[in-house]
Amino acid sequence: MAHKKPHLPTKTCVVCGRPFAWRKKWERDWDNVKFCSDRCRTSAKADPPKP
Repeated sequence: MAHKKPHLPTKTCVVCGRPFAWRKKWERDWDNVKFCSDRCRTSAKADPPKP
């Protein structure tokens, strides 16, 4: 029988709006994670949101 991942918390990326799941590398900083990928993180810095 294959190992199944436990239920992982998810968030929605503030740039692309896609849902993404918790990762081990975000364990200590999960509350501050806003982006699903480096691509979204860099595009947010290059094109800040307009008020």
